[in-house]
Amino acid sequence: MKISKKQGLKAFAGMTVLATAITLAACNNDDNKSSGGPSQEESGYVSETSYSADAIPEEASKVDVMSYNMPYSNGEIHPSSAMVIYPKTEKPSDGWRVVVWTHGTTGVGDRCAPSKMAMNENFLVTANNLLERGYVIVAPDYEGLGDQGIHPYLNLESEANSAIYAVNAFKEKYGADLQGDWMSIGQSQGGHASLGVAQFANDDENYKGAVATAPASSLGYIITEVAPQAISGIEMQNKNYAIRVYSELLSYAAYVGVGIKAYMPSFNYNEIFHSQAYNVALSAQGTNGDNGLCLDDMIANYYTDIQTYLVQNPSAKVIDYPALTDDFLENETIAEFLASSQPGTVKLDKPIYVVQGTLDAAVPYQVTQALVNGMNQLGTTPQVQLDLVEGAGHTQAIIQRNEQIMDFIEATMPAS
Repeated sequence: MKISKKQGLKAFAGMTVLATAITLAACNNDDNKSSGGPSQEESGYVSETSYSADAIPEEASKVDVMSYNMPYSNGEIHPSSAMVIYPKTEKPSDGWRVVVWTHGTTGVGDRCAPSKMAMNENFLVTANNLLERGYVIVAPDYEGLGDQGIHPYLNLESEANSAIYAVNAFKEKYGADLQGDWMSIGQSQGGHASLGVAQFANDDENYKGAVATAPASSLGYIITEVAPQAISGIEMQNKNYAIRVYSELLSYAAYVGVGIKAYMPSFNYNEIFHSQAYNVALSAQGTNGDNGLCLDDMIANYYTDIQTYLVQNPSAKVIDYPALTDDFLENETIAEFLASSQPGTVKLDKPIYVVQGTLDAAVPYQVTQALVNGMNQLGTTPQVQLDLVEGAGHTQAIIQRNEQIMDFIEATMPAS
């Protein structure tokens, strides 16, 4: 089905916004043979330094930034980075258990890596609760963030490998201090990533399960149905807010375009953008993919450009801003990306807890319901738990269900 220009970028970005907070906030393969993750021989601890971009969490004793080697999505081995956050509690007699935090969208430039930024307030809520209960947190930046190469934004396998290799490297260096068991938890893009970890670490007996809040999924449906209607509805109530939302959506679309180049350098994402939107999208990549703008600055750039367009075209609506071309969904590379970015396509045998707000404008709860139903129909055992949080938006649900999330993690993998 071909969609109109009005349905173009808004929709595409709308799907991408699954990866992070939007309106309320401000290559994979279906064969699961490699679900146990990368081999220990290929992974490798490199070094570590102290985290210095911000104060450390209240319940943390220290925060290090670990460098480790992993295979990038282009097949080459390169270093990546992860924060390692230690609790103040005493180490269990048999060693620490690890919880991996997979983060939401920050950008694709190196300075957008969480280990180089101040910590997000919502992350601090989760982190302090995990630390208080005695878990070590490993928080990967993801492939290409903070190190050489472009971050392949929303690439399910890349996100999963970033976490798996980080855990393997941490065990390689500090195995005597670790019990071995680990889990994953993430929000938005990180929810998508946490489900990716569950898929690609499914055969790892030490991997115990996943928490995914507002996880990205069913991107094609979001593209064609959700975003265009949402923008139009918001504009009727608050035009400036509609511009703000559209600006964020376009920023995510730009990150997807840049991210595909991480493993397909020949991809020209100007083919799917109209020239005006493409000129702004270039700032997501910067001059080399490593110096592109982070999310807040990208949003500001698009906001200014959309405002200028509306001044020059006073009868136009926000969704008239020329974004993606009419036939972008027919682009073979985009079609492959949409298929490979979908989580929950294989049967799993780990406990999985999904939290979703019913007023989430970024990830409609019906989409997450369908995702969970599909995973259960595949025979995932135990069945995936879906916790719908009435009245909660995209970034609110994880906070409102913080205690339940902690209970799930403790029941699945006791800290000692």
